[in-house]
Order: sequence, then C-alpha cells, then structure tokens
Amino acid sequence: MISADDPKWIEPFSGLSEVKFARLVALVRRRGDDVQRGRPWRLPLEDRVLLVATY
Repeated sequence: MISADDPKWIEPFSGLSEVKFARLVALVRRRGDDVQRGRPWRLPLEDRVLLVATY
C-alpha cells in the first residue's frame, strides 16, 4: 500500500520533495484539517494529502 509513512513513495507519486510535501501537510493542517462533518476519515492526513497530490 502506498503511504506517506514511507518517504520513498512521496516524490514519485506527487512530484514533491519530502520538504515540500511536509510544508503542504502543515499548511493543510493549519487551515482546518479537523473539520468534522459527515463520516470520519479513516486515512491519516498525510495519506489524504498524498492521495490528492497524486490525483
């Protein structure tokens, strides 16, 4: 499974370096990661950001 826990997956799938990916995750977290509407997420925030960046 592809996960942000293993840094080797970040750059090939998202095109972002580890540092830029960490900045992106921090930005998303600051801007409201924990808005709880609807069903709770099963994936951690880092994996959700990687999923969207890959898409």
